[in-house]
Amino acid sequence: MLLETAYFIRRINRFTIECQMEGNKALAYLPNPGRLWEILIPGRILYLSKRGKGLPYTVWAALRHNTLICLNTLYINEVAEFILKGGFIEDLKDFKVKGREYKIDKHRIDFLLENNSRSLPLEVKSCTLFHENIAMFPDAVTERGRLHLETLVKNKGGILFIVNFPHAEFFLPDFHTDPNFSEALSKNRNNLLIKAISVNWKEDMSFEYFRELKIPWDIYDKEAMDKGAYLICGRLSKGISLRVGSLGNIYFKAGYYVYVGSAMNSLLSRVKRHLSLKKTKRWHIDYFIPSLERIKAIPIRSSISLECALAKALDKIAHSKMPNFGCSDCNCMSHLFWFRKNPFEQERFIEIILNFRIGRLRGLIEKSPSPLD
Repeated sequence: MLLETAYFIRRINRFTIECQMEGNKALAYLPNPGRLWEILIPGRILYLSKRGKGLPYTVWAALRHNTLICLNTLYINEVAEFILKGGFIEDLKDFKVKGREYKIDKHRIDFLLENNSRSLPLEVKSCTLFHENIAMFPDAVTERGRLHLETLVKNKGGILFIVNFPHAEFFLPDFHTDPNFSEALSKNRNNLLIKAISVNWKEDMSFEYFRELKIPWDIYDKEAMDKGAYLICGRLSKGISLRVGSLGNIYFKAGYYVYVGSAMNSLLSRVKRHLSLKKTKRWHIDYFIPSLERIKAIPIRSSISLECALAKALDKIAHSKMPNFGCSDCNCMSHLFWFRKNPFEQERFIEIILNFRIGRLRGLIEKSPSPLD
């Protein structure tokens, strides 16, 4: 397949991006509904093909850490069929592909497999979220995915995660992003066939099967709880002065702000409370949130407190901080940081999220008392 390269500029909507090709701006169809925060960063190299109608190009892949990452979810089922027919997955090598887009109840399941003794409905998910040697799914809340899980459990089916990164060794459901999907997957891990594999992509979008990934459920059981740290990120369109509790009057200049907090009990409720406009002002951030727009809340679930470590990491990349804000119960200088530009367009900021959400799990896996086969 002949592909052209381009540089990512911005995501216009869920399925349309703007990019730069040979000095000119162009629009392209993005066949991937994921958030893709760690991939769609301005300047990222994309691989596109020409289209026959509609938008002039289709996005096929992106280059991240010198590795090609397939973004075309429509193509992943072709990959899955090749791998299934090739017998690469030990637990599925005796099954034959009997159908695609198999309808069960009100849902369409990607594949129907059969062997001599049973039928197996199989759903396939494309995974582009990874850090170091750990991959996670999903990168955005997927209610549709959770409903598919219920159907698969009821019909004794399976789910196959295809990780578009050859260096991954472990896979976990992303309990930070979608705790409901993750809990449903974990709860039914003995009732579903759950497999995760990695593939290696080449520039012509040919691929090779790489390995089956290990799923360290003991780490999930320890870390996937409703507690941990969180980031609240938002934009202030113009400078304002606000009275912030005991801190008195503070001038906040226009730009982007990231606040670090923690809740070692009821994390989700704490974040929801912060984002509610009808509440008693209890924390410093409660005075400031009503002035922000484009607010994003980023939970980082963990069994230990990460709040101050997060603050120190952000302090290294932020352009400035608000002294004494949100840190009256610790020794930090601030828990509110200011950025000139959108931090989600900065790779260093995304790397911090990945390090605290995924990277630190690597150490827990290595120390796990029950090594995986």
